[in-house]
This record gives sequence, C-alpha cells and structure tokens, in this order.
Amino acid sequence: MYRRKFLKTLALGTAAAGFAPSILSTNARAAADTPAKRLAVTSRVLAVNGKPAKVFGLVQPDGTPGLTFDAGADFDVLLANETAEPTLIHWHGLTPPWAMDGVPDNPAALMTPAETRGYTFPAGSGGTHWMHAHTLQEQNLLAAPLIVRRPEEAASDEQEVVILLHDFSFRSPEELLEELKGGNGHGAAQMGGMSMGGMSGMGHMGHDMGGSMGGGSMGGQQGMAMPGMGGMAGMDLNDIEYDAYLANDRTLDDPQVVQVEKGGRVRLRIINGATSTAFTIDTGEVLGRLVAVDGQPVQPIAGTRFPASMGQRLDIVVELPKEGGAFPILALREGSTKRTGLVLASAGAAIGKLAGDGEETGPALDLGLEQRLRAVTPLDKRQPARSYRMVLGGDMASYTWSIAGAETLAVGTGERIRFVVQNMSMMAHPMHLHGHHFQVTAVNGVAIAGAVRDTVLLPPMAEVALEFDANNAGRWPFHCHHLYHMASGMMAFVAYGNA
Repeated sequence: MYRRKFLKTLALGTAAAGFAPSILSTNARAAADTPAKRLAVTSRVLAVNGKPAKVFGLVQPDGTPGLTFDAGADFDVLLANETAEPTLIHWHGLTPPWAMDGVPDNPAALMTPAETRGYTFPAGSGGTHWMHAHTLQEQNLLAAPLIVRRPEEAASDEQEVVILLHDFSFRSPEELLEELKGGNGHGAAQMGGMSMGGMSGMGHMGHDMGGSMGGGSMGGQQGMAMPGMGGMAGMDLNDIEYDAYLANDRTLDDPQVVQVEKGGRVRLRIINGATSTAFTIDTGEVLGRLVAVDGQPVQPIAGTRFPASMGQRLDIVVELPKEGGAFPILALREGSTKRTGLVLASAGAAIGKLAGDGEETGPALDLGLEQRLRAVTPLDKRQPARSYRMVLGGDMASYTWSIAGAETLAVGTGERIRFVVQNMSMMAHPMHLHGHHFQVTAVNGVAIAGAVRDTVLLPPMAEVALEFDANNAGRWPFHCHHLYHMASGMMAFVAYGNA
C-alpha cells in the first residue's frame, strides 16, 4: 500500500503539449542501427552483517555496475527492467531532455516489468555523476555510478577509484517512512512544540554560527545544541538508524581492497548515494586535493576531510607514498561513530582490521567548505531576470516538509534565474535541481563566486543563493535529496517552455 501511495505522490507531472516523451522504443532503436550500451535493473542478493539481503542492481551485461562515457559523446543507453516491479531511473548530474529525466509521470511513465527503453542525448562535458530511482526503491540500492570522463582525465596517469556510499536497512523503505510518519519521539525535535514551518519570522538567525559544532545525544536521536537556543531542542542530524553503511556494497567488516602503485596518484570519485545519511570523507594519512564537486571542476583545495551530503559527489586526488602501504579511505557518518569505506593498498602491504564503529563521532556538516569553493568555469556574469526566495520548513512530529515560496516557479527560456533558499527547520537539506547546473553565489548573505554544482547543502538556519540559466525547457524538480523529506513534501518544480 505504501509503495503505491508513494509512487502516486511522485506522479505529479503530466505530458504537456510539446513535451510528450521522446524515448525510443526497442524496435526504433534497432532500426536506428547505432551502438547503445545496455543497462538492466535487476534483483540481487548481498550479504550484509552476515545475513542475506535482497536488493536492486543497475548493471551492464557483464555485471559491471553503472556506466562510463567519454565527455562530448552521446549518452546512448538501452535500459531494461528485469524486475517484477515498475521502476524508472534518474540520471543525476546529467542534463537530458525533460522527457528522459526519470521522475515518474514527469512526464514519462514508470517502466513496466520486462519493458526496455532507449535513451539518447548528449552526455555532457564530463564529471562524476550517478543514477538512481526517484522512488523509495532508491533505499534498496537502486543506484549506480555514472562517470563521464574528460579527455585530460582519460589521458592522465591517475588511477580511478569510484566509491558509491549507501545506507542500508533490513526493513523496507515503506516501513521506515511509516515509522517516521508515526512520530516515535521525533516531536522532541520541534522547538518548544512550535512547528518549523511556522518559523519564517525568525529572519537570519544563526548566520554567525561559525564552523562545525560538536554532536551529542538527544533522547536517543543524534542531535546537537544550537548556540543561543537556550532550552529549546537542538538540530536533528539523523532520523533513521540503519543496519549498515556501505561503500561499493560492502561494510568495513569486509571492505573492498583496491590495489594501487607505490607512489601512485589516485582519483577518488566519491558519490554519496545514501538516502538520508551525510558523511565526512577522511583520507587519513594521505593528503587529498579536492578538484571537483558534483562533477564540476573547482580550484583545488587540500585537506584530509571533506563533507558530502546526500546526492553530492567529490573528486579527490591523493598521491601515495613511494614506500607504499595500506591507506583506508573512510566515510564518517554525521553525528555518529558509524563509518564505512575501502582500503587502497600497494602490493604486499599489511592490511589491518577496521571497525565499522569507530571511536570518533563524525562531524556535523556545515558550509565552511562551500564558502571556500571556487568554480574553474563560473557562469558568465549576468543580472538575474527573476529571483525567488524560498523557506524550507518541517514538522518532525507529523514528519511533513515544505518549500514555502516555491508554489509557482515560472521562468522564461534563456533567463538567468536566482534562488535564495533559507532553511528554517532543524534538519539539514541537500537541495537538488534537475536538468541544470547552478552556481552558488552567496552563503549566509555573503556574496561568493562559488562552485558550479547540482546539489547544495542547507544546514539549519542557513541561507544559500544559487543562480542558473533556464536553457533546458521542461518541468524540473527542485527538492531535498533526503529521500524521506522529498517523499513527505519537500519538492517543487521549475517550469518553462510550455511545460
């Protein structure tokens, strides 16, 4: 019942005039006599914590998960649904025609079991992207990497290591959502019993919160006290306790070990495909250089810790010592000692045991890194033709989420658009825009020439401005990439070009 209800909730768009789906049928694809990569939605069984778990897969005929293209090539794919459930795949980070975006009934219908569809559109200029279901099936690992290599990356001496992170539960996503909707103590995350949706009058409170704040326990939830909040409840970091946290389908009890060369250089393509868990990437003993976010190049930033919220991607280049060794690359769960990851190891290196529950609590994600990021190729300078101000709100007791001010986001084709988004709820929201890349142009009221990306984090009481060009007509979702926030109302649409 809950799956049907959720799919119906997401079926918000209908094919408007001029936007009927242009996805090729199998016969039409065969007639075109052009090469296409085959990709199948499948079922598979993983061993998680020593127990079998039936999950989805998104694989090529040889079993390889995901897809890889060259920049400038066509995204030319035959997608087959080999499961018994209706499904659809969203190409997160690419900018396809609206009809091929992969949100159910916006405008394309779900694929029926045994159905095959062809997709053809430009793969774009390159980057670390991913693909996933835009339904609760995403929780059951219906996701995979989608890499578009730039020429300089393909020609470099960097070894490429892709890491897809996920959170896993033996319970069904429908059960998880029902539990969240039922409350189970989440009312404590309201501020003095007041719904977050009614807090828009609080203005710019919290803009001077500074860097990362320490985590603590709040009634069994992962929460943190907020500066100046007095006796009011703190920020809620995690609203689901998962059974496991995965890196490329594996826990730290049996991590993937990737063989690397002594003194070699490795490009880590890290994808946070978790449905409701943010991580901090920890490169440990080796210094990392962050060179791209959401597939878009940035001026390099050196460090050993980099935040990644749901839906975001990081390209981190590490140079390994000439003497070699074993080097864990860890993902620390926000507000928790839980962690996952894999190990880079040179030939013959001793690999020690890694615990999935570390001694350190993963830091709360903030906008410290976002404020430092600078795009290698920023948007050209233009005055926005339209600007929309939005307020993110939510009520943890009823588990409903909203985007006030986003009821009508009508724009004109070719216009520069500015969104100013303020989060007045006590949970963070990674906000994702389909079909476009935007540039972050201000954080907490301070103008910056920030990163170009497609998913930006809004911590509690923070404000971010972003700008994009309306150059891909359609009815495009703008939503929180916390799956259960999206499913509970935090999704709006940007419509133009007869959509």
